Amino acid sequence: MSKLILGLGLTIVATFSTVASAESYLARQEVEAYIVELIAEHNFSRQELEEVLAAAERRQDIIDLMRRPAERRLNWHEYGKIFLDEQRIAGGVEFWQQNQATLQRAEKEYGVPPEVIVAIIGVETRYGRVTGKHRVVDALMTLAFDYPPRARFFRKELTQFLLLAREEGKSPMSLLGSYAGAMGYGQFIPSSYRSYAVDFDQDGVRDIWQNRIDAIGSVANYFSRHGWRGVGDVTVPVQIKTETEQLRSLANESLKPTHSVAEMTEMGVIADGLDPEARVLLLRLSGGKNPEYWLGFNDFYVITRYNHSRLYAMAVYQLGQEILRRRKQPIG
Repeated sequence: MSKLILGLGLTIVATFSTVASAESYLARQEVEAYIVELIAEHNFSRQELEEVLAAAERRQDIIDLMRRPAERRLNWHEYGKIFLDEQRIAGGVEFWQQNQATLQRAEKEYGVPPEVIVAIIGVETRYGRVTGKHRVVDALMTLAFDYPPRARFFRKELTQFLLLAREEGKSPMSLLGSYAGAMGYGQFIPSSYRSYAVDFDQDGVRDIWQNRIDAIGSVANYFSRHGWRGVGDVTVPVQIKTETEQLRSLANESLKPTHSVAEMTEMGVIADGLDPEARVLLLRLSGGKNPEYWLGFNDFYVITRYNHSRLYAMAVYQLGQEILRRRKQPIG
């Protein structure tokens, strides 16, 4: 039977004191039921699960962070400033230059342009500089058992994490990530790692934590698998004849491109030069003097599959475009 790689001095001898300090988890009926489920479905041993789950700590700060994500607290003007700063743009140009060959190969194999891959890594971790300080096992245990609004989702991610650790020979106690359990350069949650991470340098390991080549290939694969087309516009700014309640409502209706350009035109969007049959979504970005209206196409929707937020997708798009523009500027 495969065992979790426990590491960090976590031994059977030390388990008793650890269990005592984490009794609030191991003594809970729902955690016991979860352990029984993992044993039955994934052939873990009780001992190895209890050692890991006993060492996990409930983190109130993680719950607090989940309750106030930036995408819900900030308008576009505030949110955009976070990601479109000079340091992140310059860092993107540098990251592109340092990894140019890998980015070109990723584009060739997956059809995803370098500016999108670089922007994702820039938004997520400032090009690998800020990958998260929370133990992933603490984050996922806390959210799986002490955050009811999304407990079901995070319990599945906890399972995926334990499977990931076993499959990849990783210590579950050693992996760090975000407060939501996302890891590495591109901040993959465990299920995304297991589904989309690739061994892009073909060394036998899918390393999104330290290996830029694997990280770049994994982000490109994620976008490809979610339907990135790489043709036509991603998103374009538009004008409107009159800001009606219908348009305001439509702008918050769905992340999917469910309406045609022709339908948008009938509702008052000025979309000259665009294919009337193209499927789009409408965005309304607030925070400046006047709201901005944009139309998002298929590939904009694909960006939202990485993070289900219009603000996030727009930040990625605009950061990528700014990095691309900066790279094209003549030196000197």
